[in-house]
Amino acid sequence: MTWAATVLTVLPEMFPGPLGLSLCGKALAEERWSFETIDIRKFATTRYGSVDDTPAGGGPGMVMRADILASAIDSVDRRDRPLVLLSPRGVPLTQARARELAAGPGAVLVCGRFEGVDQRVIDARGMQEISVGDYVLSGGELPAMILIDAVARLLPGVVGADASLDEESFEHGLLEYPHYTRPHSWEGREIPAVLTSGHHQRIREWRRAQSHELTKSRRPDLWDAHRRRTGAASTKT
Repeated sequence: MTWAATVLTVLPEMFPGPLGLSLCGKALAEERWSFETIDIRKFATTRYGSVDDTPAGGGPGMVMRADILASAIDSVDRRDRPLVLLSPRGVPLTQARARELAAGPGAVLVCGRFEGVDQRVIDARGMQEISVGDYVLSGGELPAMILIDAVARLLPGVVGADASLDEESFEHGLLEYPHYTRPHSWEGREIPAVLTSGHHQRIREWRRAQSHELTKSRRPDLWDAHRRRTGAASTKT
């Protein structure tokens, strides 16, 4: 069965956007995954297509109405696909979560707007809230694209070499090692000699050490998790 993404949004014209290009776009054209948008405004109950209202209890901004969003959600044949709300207060999107989603039938993604979504529809429809980072965007459309891209490239046949996926950042809880290519010398900077030595074991050891050092310096949270998981004591482990 083809992995299927359904996106509920008030801005369907934003899609497929980048998802229609490069690897994901090629895979979409080859029907390795499928995509559709649902315009939430089509379920509005006023002639002006309003889908939001003022927040209960007062405060700035507007909140997406539960009744209208629920009608849009209920129009979708979910087919056991998880219902995901892209939200800055959600659990972080990780490579492990992307792999979990890629192994399923697809996902139904809700793009919030305004100040947020009425909590009642989140609870009533069992939405899973996912965040793409500790920052706030204007809406869930860009996060939805990020999630789809992260998942689609893991689908069979989308990325040419499975080995490329296996060595990427986060696949084993670590950041990826640095890469180099021709020319051998550029602006006085040389490719590390070990990489042109032809000694595959030394190359593997160098890459592993570089991955450890980068993770330790840039993402101490990942490094601590790696040490707890493996018992690693240093960057040379």
